Amino acid sequence: MAKEQLDIIKEADLTNNCPECFNQELKLTFYQKHVISKFYNKTTGEVSQDIRCVTCGSVIYPVSWTEDIERSFEYFQKMVVPQPKRIKLTQLSFVLIFLFLTISAALFYLYFTGVFKDVI
Repeated sequence: MAKEQLDIIKEADLTNNCPECFNQELKLTFYQKHVISKFYNKTTGEVSQDIRCVTCGSVIYPVSWTEDIERSFEYFQKMVVPQPKRIKLTQLSFVLIFLFLTISAALFYLYFTGVFKDVI
């Protein structure tokens, strides 16, 4: 079963007022989604974001953003550079591929040398 992991790409401190407690301690965090399995590690192009108030700990959803928060978000969103999408095979995958190729080569060798003529 593959599990999903969110890795932090960029964090930024915002000096805008929190809509809940009106303090100026907001933290903007951008995440990139990674899917990790026994056979592969996949970096997706999905980028998500989260704005939290450091003082009161509340999540600031886009519905309650002010124009200042929106402008700051757009500025930092342009600066975010996610990792490229890729799939990286794990060591288990390489072992299974090697075993498959070895067994296939052995069967072809045995077939062409005539070992299976008596069986078929």
